[in-house]
Amino acid sequence: MNPRFRPRPVIAAVVVQALTVVPFLIGILVVLLYGGRAQSAAEREMRRQGLSATALTRNGVDFGGSEGLAVLIVLLLVAAALLVLAGKRAGRLLSWVLHPVLFVLGIVIVPVQLFTARFLASSFADAGDPELARVDVPALVAAAAQAMPAWLPAVNAAKLVLTTLGSLAVVVLLALPSARAHFRKPPAAA
Repeated sequence: MNPRFRPRPVIAAVVVQALTVVPFLIGILVVLLYGGRAQSAAEREMRRQGLSATALTRNGVDFGGSEGLAVLIVLLLVAAALLVLAGKRAGRLLSWVLHPVLFVLGIVIVPVQLFTARFLASSFADAGDPELARVDVPALVAAAAQAMPAWLPAVNAAKLVLTTLGSLAVVVLLALPSARAHFRKPPAAA
């Protein structure tokens, strides 16, 4: 096989992997740039409701967030895409491990980002903290959201689609016969 030739399924898989990186990078930047403001806005809203602002951090609620997992995902996606593009079997294997994990994360974590108020209200109700039970969660989330860019929900929706449907597509594309041929070792020279 010509080393410059890359089958269409391989190119498509790499494009999906690269596209999946984008909402994660945007999310990291948004948290770095706006997360502190969102947390401050949430704490002000707690005080406005006559509640302790420390109740949020005491219960692990941080609108500033920790983006360590997102950074790891970006690094793994970039590594997988580059290895797949180079025809390395490790890239295909990494993709087959990473994308099912992303699929699960997409189903479990990304909806929490899209439907924060609903999940936070449920979490507060289950916390057993009487102060959290009194929080007007929609107002709290709205205060934090106003500190974030208005387009962030669209980025989170793209992340959901790419981590779920995109991950399924990558796994299928890399399993196609033409993609498999891309990862075969070239015959030894005589």
